[in-house]
Amino acid sequence: MALANSYYQNLSGSYLFSEIARRVNAFVADNPDKKVIRLGIGDVTSPLPPSVIAALRKAVDEQATAGGFRGYGPEQGYDFLRAAIVRDCFAGLGIGPDEVFVSDGAKCDLGNFQELFDAGCRVAITDPVYPVYADSNVMAGRGKARKDGKFEGMIYLPCTAENGFVPALPPERPDLVYLCYPNNPTGTVLTREQLKTWVDYARANNSVILYDAAYEAFISTPGIPRSIYEIPGAHEVAVEFRSYSKTAGFTGLRCGYVVVPTALKVQGAGAELLLRELWLRRQTTKYNGCPYIVQRGAEAVHSPAGKAETGAIIAKYMANARLIRTGFASVGLEVYGGVDAPYLWLRLPRGLGSWDFFDKLLTGANIVGTPGAGFGPSGEGYFRLTGFNTPENTLEAVERLKGFKI
Repeated sequence: MALANSYYQNLSGSYLFSEIARRVNAFVADNPDKKVIRLGIGDVTSPLPPSVIAALRKAVDEQATAGGFRGYGPEQGYDFLRAAIVRDCFAGLGIGPDEVFVSDGAKCDLGNFQELFDAGCRVAITDPVYPVYADSNVMAGRGKARKDGKFEGMIYLPCTAENGFVPALPPERPDLVYLCYPNNPTGTVLTREQLKTWVDYARANNSVILYDAAYEAFISTPGIPRSIYEIPGAHEVAVEFRSYSKTAGFTGLRCGYVVVPTALKVQGAGAELLLRELWLRRQTTKYNGCPYIVQRGAEAVHSPAGKAETGAIIAKYMANARLIRTGFASVGLEVYGGVDAPYLWLRLPRGLGSWDFFDKLLTGANIVGTPGAGFGPSGEGYFRLTGFNTPENTLEAVERLKGFKI
């Protein structure tokens, strides 16, 4: 009998969103007459922008002709999309198209990128944290679930209301640091100076920052950095991950990209290695590239029409977030986020568990959110909501709160 990867047994329970789905499905089965409004999992609801649809259709028609047909594409992504990304997102930041790798989504990249590092590398994660960062490293042997909700061997960086959701520098040196800003789940951001502190720390300690910037398009506050490469020296220590999922509604199409600067080096056996070359080797071995049709759709996001259309969609989601902030504040809860991010982070009354509040909100108002405990120990006592539902459903959910008793 074949042996299983024993590290999978070091994971804690089921995947967070699988457990949410199980509870919601059970409630719906028992209450088929109740309309459940989902403000929990961050899927989008708006249709794809018209310019993206037009580009997809054109690309499909190309596939029907001998001259336009495309089979296997370059694993790194087509030149037309990588050039558009650099022009639109990294102008003046010293990033070249050869440092951009197109993929089928940031989640896959974030889960796979840890493969490039030795199993003995120490990992630092903010707490609360998007589960994929921790779980993918546990699968590689860099952690083991404990009864207190933490993974043994990982360095935790608590982010709570008491420290303004700004992680302090780690008490011990990590090899890898995961940062996500705008943050999922707290909806908070880092200022330029706060991000510079992390870049300077990584440079001084030979650490690598894995920077998840999937929600940068939602930033509206002047001066908040959209890319870590706005910080001097970041090219030497940081990898940046981005996605079209929330920006342009590509959760079903699947497209994202990772930026790996040529200046970023890691220690190999007896010599320094370019991290970009390791990722290229990994991708050419294990990945056949994001489909041509999807990449043409992503290219359209960077057109003038595409930027205007996606901007309007983002504005709609952020209007939902403002409604949610107002609604939950009206029932006496402290609400964070929802200004530069589509996520809102509720602070629950002392003594009320996040899974207990999940059940209370589901049964009492038929609203689905995400328990903060699912994001790590520091998430207990908090609760995540998103602005990704329709304006109509969001308004109805807020109206239901008028009769909701915590």
